[in-house]
Amino acid sequence: MLIALIVFLPMIMGPALYCIGRRNDNLRDIIAIVFTFLELGMTLLLLRFMPSLTINGILVQGITFKTDGFRAAYSIVTAIMWAGTTMFAKEYFLHEKKGLDRYWMFILVTLGATEGVMLSGDLMTAFIFFEILSFTSFTWVIHEETKPAIRAGYTYLFIAVFGGLVLFMGLLMLKHSAGTLAFDQLRDAVQASGRKKEIFAAAVCILLGFGAKAGMFPLHVWLPKAHPVAPSPASALLSGILTKVGVYGILTMTLQVMTGNEIFGMLVLILGLITMASGAVLALFSVNLKRTLACSSMSQIGFILTGIAMSVLLAAAGEEEGVVLALSGSMLHMVNHSMIKLTLFMAAGVVVMNIHLLRLDDIRGWGRNKTVLKIAFALGALGISGVPMFNGYISKTMLHEGIVEGAHAIEGLGTVLHAAEWIFLVSGGITFAYMLKLFICIFVEKNTEEWVQMKYDKNSGCMNGLSTAAIAGASLFMIINGQPFVMTRLAAFMTGSEEILHFHAFTAENLKGGAISLGIGLLVYLIFVRKVLVRNGSYVDLWPEKLDMEDLIYRPALKIIALILAFFGRILVDMVDMTAALARGTFMKEIRVHEGKDHINRVSAFAEESIEAAKPLLRNFTFAMMMTCIGILIILIVLIFYVV
Repeated sequence: MLIALIVFLPMIMGPALYCIGRRNDNLRDIIAIVFTFLELGMTLLLLRFMPSLTINGILVQGITFKTDGFRAAYSIVTAIMWAGTTMFAKEYFLHEKKGLDRYWMFILVTLGATEGVMLSGDLMTAFIFFEILSFTSFTWVIHEETKPAIRAGYTYLFIAVFGGLVLFMGLLMLKHSAGTLAFDQLRDAVQASGRKKEIFAAAVCILLGFGAKAGMFPLHVWLPKAHPVAPSPASALLSGILTKVGVYGILTMTLQVMTGNEIFGMLVLILGLITMASGAVLALFSVNLKRTLACSSMSQIGFILTGIAMSVLLAAAGEEEGVVLALSGSMLHMVNHSMIKLTLFMAAGVVVMNIHLLRLDDIRGWGRNKTVLKIAFALGALGISGVPMFNGYISKTMLHEGIVEGAHAIEGLGTVLHAAEWIFLVSGGITFAYMLKLFICIFVEKNTEEWVQMKYDKNSGCMNGLSTAAIAGASLFMIINGQPFVMTRLAAFMTGSEEILHFHAFTAENLKGGAISLGIGLLVYLIFVRKVLVRNGSYVDLWPEKLDMEDLIYRPALKIIALILAFFGRILVDMVDMTAALARGTFMKEIRVHEGKDHINRVSAFAEESIEAAKPLLRNFTFAMMMTCIGILIILIVLIFYVV
């Protein structure tokens, strides 16, 4: 009953809140805040009861929910994120009326769907709620209904549709090969199955499907575009929780299906390192506050994926202690990153709701006399940078130690993992550099325009008491989760292993690794940021616009697919005429008139018609429908070869 309330009650309350909002905006907001705290209270009860739930009559085997340490912990983190952003959103939307009823409805529906994923007892249940939240969270991205928001929303939807369909394909393959998708049966079923190649292919599809939501390279293109245009409370949820839904799927699938598979571990490691490094570089070059934080999220997902990869590789080498260490680092960094991005995106939201600007040159010096916000942002920056005594340090240290242990223990991969260690350290250093860049720009430097700085300094009260409580409360986790006593016990609770209780984060060797990373970051800031990215007193965007994977690769590829589909569509349309023409023996002799122009033969007319037919496919929402069709075709092929 408790799980049913946690998952389904928000889905019921969403439409009810929409109806309430049509009559009374203030009552709607108050109910939303109260309800999210009620949800938080219910998730805390999971720690006491650890319930499970099966609902029959849905699909073939029903949907199942289970509670263990990791699921309970992340269910609580999810509720904390929603409670904090809901408190902040009341002031953030104070002067906005358009679309708020829709926003609040989908906020609560997405809360229920997210809890459904986090508490799922099998992969099919996770998939159902994963798809629900993909479509409901789409409305957050397009909320402002501007041209950039609409474009970013469609990009988000394309990736969500494609990722969901590939994920479904992988689940069908896995079900056919292993006979089950239940988490508590899957590991034994996979080991007993003789279809190792099919299971590997299924795991890759599941990795890509969940990776699309996580922001994993090369499916990350939605992330840097969706966050800047979404409302800041929604950005905090997109970055802090919805990306973790994808990571949750990858983590649970890996633990149950691919543990000990060295090839799969190397694949995840490569993707994790690329995601980590490329996200850090994109954030360093960005001159937009929320885009920087969005690219930072991509980088931190890379850190988490690297830990998951190391757990697989260490399991293959029989290093059980290393497996626990790497998994603990990944799980803790998931929690830490959620709380960090809750703090930082709400802080960014305070900037937006006060001056409605995001470019660094425009917001420069705005926070010089905003003490509470300055402290909260500084705590978030220290946490994500891995500074000792703040929350990111312990989880990153565990991840780093997992790589180091793998380099010593795994034969044949020493050189690769030593290189991975340096990518890890440099990426962590770049994290410190771009967070230092943001903090100094907003809270230390003065605006280049003296009259602008005077205007900023006049307003020291930038938020009300409710928003202050939300941001200050979230920032406390940067300190609480930075204490070894708290972190090791949380790791033991989530992994179910007490070995991690003996982990010592503040040894000389671990502090040395942290110091190297921070030292690299300081040098990057002083040499590269101040000398290259700041010119004539202004922050410049030197990142080439052409290096956008969506415009460089994905959209051109979709245009080619559209042309191919149109070509074969024309073949089907003209099949009868072509057959008749061939029967008359006049196919190459006829001259066709098309749009007032004479063509030499039907072939040229046919080609032109194919191009014209493709044009509607290249506009707006049709892209999403095309991706749906492609995905359905892929699923049908899998059904033919693996299920039927």
